[in-house]
Amino acid sequence: GVTRLLLTRIPFFKEIIVSSFSCPSCSWSNTEIQAAGRIQEQGVRYTLAVTSRQDMNREVVKTDCASVRIPELDFEVPAFSQKGVLTTIEGIIDRAVAGLEQDQPARRATDKEVARKIDEFIGKLRQLKEVSSPFTFILDDPSGNSFVENPRAPQRDEALLVTHYRRSPQQCALLGLQGEEVDAKPPDAAEDLRDEVLQFNTNCPECNAPASTNMKLVQIPHFKEVIIMATNCDSCGHRTNEVKSGGAIEVQGTRITLRITDPSDMTRDILKSETCSVEIPELEFELGMGALGGKFTTLEGLLKDIRDLVEKNPFTLGDSSTASRTGKLQEFIGKLQDVKGKAQAHFIMDDPAGNSYLQNVYAPEEDPELSVQRYERTFEQNEELGLNDMRTEGYEAEPASGR
Repeated sequence: GVTRLLLTRIPFFKEIIVSSFSCPSCSWSNTEIQAAGRIQEQGVRYTLAVTSRQDMNREVVKTDCASVRIPELDFEVPAFSQKGVLTTIEGIIDRAVAGLEQDQPARRATDKEVARKIDEFIGKLRQLKEVSSPFTFILDDPSGNSFVENPRAPQRDEALLVTHYRRSPQQCALLGLQGEEVDAKPPDAAEDLRDEVLQFNTNCPECNAPASTNMKLVQIPHFKEVIIMATNCDSCGHRTNEVKSGGAIEVQGTRITLRITDPSDMTRDILKSETCSVEIPELEFELGMGALGGKFTTLEGLLKDIRDLVEKNPFTLGDSSTASRTGKLQEFIGKLQDVKGKAQAHFIMDDPAGNSYLQNVYAPEEDPELSVQRYERTFEQNEELGLNDMRTEGYEAEPASGR
């Protein structure tokens, strides 16, 4: 014979594989279904109150490992006793009746009493198809791949109750999942994202060749989540990295002041957002917001980036610079180098968005050399952040007046 396979999708459910076999010699035919996806994280139980003939026509996907129960008749189709099938509730009852009738001739010859009781039970099953009285249909599938149609989808069906549950150790063993940690907590989407490095295609900002950008969500202790993005071009060797805040703009701005007293302060972690400005009063130096972009580095790394920003500018230390300006900047670089080694200074980070961070090495205790001040933003700062024109309530468009 010939077996035909069809990959199809059931609306509001998922993909399944329908297989159909037919024999031209004896005209025997058979259909089965298999889930096209993997075993779900949780099992599923459908409880349907059947009250009308229309309910008997609901589509049902029953996998091999699903069981069917009708409590009113104390009737159950055990798991793995039938092949998976795409049918209706009436079709499941007909299949059960056909299975019970299969060996009835032999029972009538050997044990008439048992055969009589089974005939009575078959009669009760056939009466269910008339729905003379309501009954409950329960489909329980530990793999989570069975389905009972909701004819009112996407609206809620009051007669159908869908329950998701964690599998028991016995159910895991039946599904071949003995190696699964039974007591393990269900996976959290945010936790999975923290452990995964996402990658997407882009173009190199230098040579415009195809490149890839890696992105990872990182939790900074005693602060919040940030997104680190790094691009590496295989064609020209250009490398760049950037940090984006993973949270919203804070209610208040943040001004962080660190008194640098020891070379060990250079190892403190720093998150400088793209809205943060940096100031070192002793050097009369100020770096405006937007310069250097967002960075997650150490204090020493940020000072090195500041030095590179000065040295690589052709209008400051290059051929286009003047002698007087070059002398001042060389003096500034020398003082900056002293801050990294022995000189004491104040390092100030001012972020109106409140998304910058400087590590407290004494956390969770207070750091005697570190002060964090929160303040209300000015109108100009809100304007620069685009908050003055931002509406978070009542932003729905008003109905246009008729003309």
